[in-house]
Amino acid sequence: MSAAVAVAAAGEIVTVRARAVDTFGRFLVSARRHHFVSDARAAAGGPGDAVQAGELLLSALASCGLGLVQKTARERALPLASAEVEVSFERDPGDVTRYAAIRLRFALAGVDLASARALVEAFTGACPIYNTLRRGGPIEAEVVVAG
Repeated sequence: MSAAVAVAAAGEIVTVRARAVDTFGRFLVSARRHHFVSDARAAAGGPGDAVQAGELLLSALASCGLGLVQKTARERALPLASAEVEVSFERDPGDVTRYAAIRLRFALAGVDLASARALVEAFTGACPIYNTLRRGGPIEAEVVVAG
């Protein structure tokens, strides 16, 4: 990747839109030209059938993790035969507004342990989703009244 492309990617703004539909607790999410349904948890009064917000967060971590592991293995000419990751969160019993822990468990085949660790370190060093969560990055919520 050239320096110019790296700089452009760093300043990239990605937007996802979502809207509530007629079923309480069900949302239509749009990312570029891709659309999918997400539900609020049944415990929160939603249908609880479709993928839920916390699962989307874990999915983003998993996708970023596997993508960077594969990319790095290719760049380093490592014989990565397969890659899997299990991502989980544990809700904080003392504070329902946060997770007590988020855990990632990578299972990589075709490489030795040192190479596998280096591949995961490449992910943890480069993934903005992982690093924002790890550092507790800035976030804001703006409100407008729709007409």
